[in-house]
Amino acid sequence: MNRTPGFTVIAHRGASALAPENTLAAMRLAAAAGADWVEVDVQFVAGTLLAFHDTTLERTTNGRGPLTALPLAALLQLDAGDGERIPFLWEIIEALGPERGLDIELKGPGTAAAVAALVHRYVHLGWHYSRFLVSSFDHAELARLHRLAPRIPVGALVSRLPVDWGTLQRRLDARSLHIPLALVNKVLVRQAHARGLRVLVYTVDERRHLARVRAMGIDGVFSNDPGRVLGWLGGKARDELRVAGRQK
Repeated sequence: MNRTPGFTVIAHRGASALAPENTLAAMRLAAAAGADWVEVDVQFVAGTLLAFHDTTLERTTNGRGPLTALPLAALLQLDAGDGERIPFLWEIIEALGPERGLDIELKGPGTAAAVAALVHRYVHLGWHYSRFLVSSFDHAELARLHRLAPRIPVGALVSRLPVDWGTLQRRLDARSLHIPLALVNKVLVRQAHARGLRVLVYTVDERRHLARVRAMGIDGVFSNDPGRVLGWLGGKARDELRVAGRQK
């Protein structure tokens, strides 16, 4: 299976099949795998941006209760798996550097303004707007982000059909449509492309699924194991990536 020029492989919550999701270890493994982009879930908690998916702590840490119930110092003491801790968003940006694309998925209220401010800070330090993408299921929060920082590219996550094309184009000026594997189809891909939107499919971890969605003409996939996907597309061997990713 050859890689189509422009086809994008995005590490879902980092290389989350190989390391705890949304941790620095997962981000480093994704970079070592050669993922074009890395996706991270972000919440605004205790006055800062943390990489975390859930509203509660149990699934991914040794903590209990709501994420917002603990002070920042206590959150940073939690084990997020394999001895990793919950990272700050700025740590992930620094770890990936200015050449790796970063898809920041907004989780929860109040994230748009803080993310816009942080992205602007890194643009002033030499990063380029094109290396960032901000996405969310919360299109109202994405609209806030776009009003605050229209130069930051936006990707619209959807979980059901039909797609509200008007919102995606008029309110968000979205660059891409992020759609689940179960919903994507050729007609939808054609409709998105006709509107100038790239189509990115989540979450693709099996070769048969990759072949199926590529046949529809999509533009990229989110995967928990980007090294495996790149291997199917002619990239590095997966075992080499494990070694490289653990070298810090």
